[in-house]
Parts: sequence; C-alpha cells; structure tokens
Amino acid sequence: MVQLSRHHDGQTLTRLDDLAQREAVSSSFLVQILNDLKRSGLIISKRGKSGGYLLARDPREITLLHITRAVEPGMLPSNISNEGESGYAIAQAWEHVSQTLEKELEAVTMDTLCIQSPMFYI
Repeated sequence: MVQLSRHHDGQTLTRLDDLAQREAVSSSFLVQILNDLKRSGLIISKRGKSGGYLLARDPREITLLHITRAVEPGMLPSNISNEGESGYAIAQAWEHVSQTLEKELEAVTMDTLCIQSPMFYI
C-alpha cells in the first residue's frame, strides 16, 4: 500500500512484479494480500499486458486500520467472551487494548508512510 501510495496519481498502474521487487516479497504471497485489499475496495486492479494495481482513493484517506481490517481482521478482536470468574476482567482489558490499537491504526494514513527515508552518503 505504501508503494501504491508513493506512485498515486489516480491513473498510473503499478505492476505486481514491480511491487514484489520493491518490497522484497514473493509475487504469489503479494497477490493474496492484493486480492484482500481489492475485495475491501482499497485498491483497483486491471488485467492484461498493461495491467496492474492502483489505490481506489487518495492516500490521505486510507489508514492502517482500513488495511488491517482488510488483510488481518482477526487481529482486532470484536467478540470477547466474559465467561468464567475472570472473564469479565479479561474482556474489559482486551476491549481497552483493542480500542487503543484501533485508535492508533486509524491515526496513521498512507500519505504519512510515504515520506522517503533520508539518504546517507559516505
């Protein structure tokens, strides 16, 4: 998503192989993630020789929370059991952790992650 955000102009597609190479991941693994992102409406894909991927909306509108919900929804617990003697206390603690995590994930947008790393010259 960061790579797509860096090259976002609303029209230019980025090829799967380019994304995989830039982020040092296998194409087969990456396509699984891209499919989840596409199903969630975060990216658009075009098939064919000149096909590829692009963001469905501006990078300032896409947060890590959107991406987490698309790719790893189980990371954000939604139904925590409060059964047993300790259940209520544990459920309350997990609810607090979950709310804090969601708040932090929502605060990070793709445009903030696009800031280039500084170049060091020796």
